Amino acid sequence: QVQLVESGGGLAGGSLRLSCSASGLAVDTYGLGWFRQAPGKQREAVSCIGRGDHVTYYRVSVKGRFTISRDNATNMVFLQMDNLKPDDAAIYYCAAGLCGFGFRGGYFGQGIRVTVSS
Repeated sequence: QVQLVESGGGLAGGSLRLSCSASGLAVDTYGLGWFRQAPGKQREAVSCIGRGDHVTYYRVSVKGRFTISRDNATNMVFLQMDNLKPDDAAIYYCAAGLCGFGFRGGYFGQGIRVTVSS
């Protein structure tokens, strides 16, 4: 059974680091990353990192502010979010799928809320 469990969300003033623990799948054969969904909006891909760390994708609005990383030894993926803006507030979902010029998620976590203080 595939499980993706997010942690690290909450209320942030400037920076926040999300973590995701993956189990039930061969992590090193999947791209890993994050989607988000704000109230009244569609879910959108935020960032992903390819199987061998050579490929990363960031949506334009987070480039230069967010940094994704992964540790295949511990089956973890991380999203460091700096200079958070009100538009970043959303439910963030960890995902495993295909990472390239975009991110196609196949498996998703339950989601974790990120709130940004103004």
